[in-house]
Amino acid sequence: MPKSRVRKKKVYTTPADMRPTAAESTKQPSPTWVPILAVVLIVVGIAWLVTFYLSRQQFPVASWGYWNIGVGFGALVASLLVLSRWR
Repeated sequence: MPKSRVRKKKVYTTPADMRPTAAESTKQPSPTWVPILAVVLIVVGIAWLVTFYLSRQQFPVASWGYWNIGVGFGALVASLLVLSRWR
């Protein structure tokens, strides 16, 4: 059986409008406090919610009632906002 012809693939080059500009390539990485703060906010938010549920709404702040849930989820949302700045 005859051997088929081997085709050479062309080298792909990105279009000029898709190439990164000089401004994008000079962006600096995030400071080290950004991921640390995000992890701390996640841990605090989860700990706040777990403490609230396991203590039968007595802790962390009994007078706030169900606003404790808002504080816990607020910490989690704040961590998402911090993580959006991470490069």
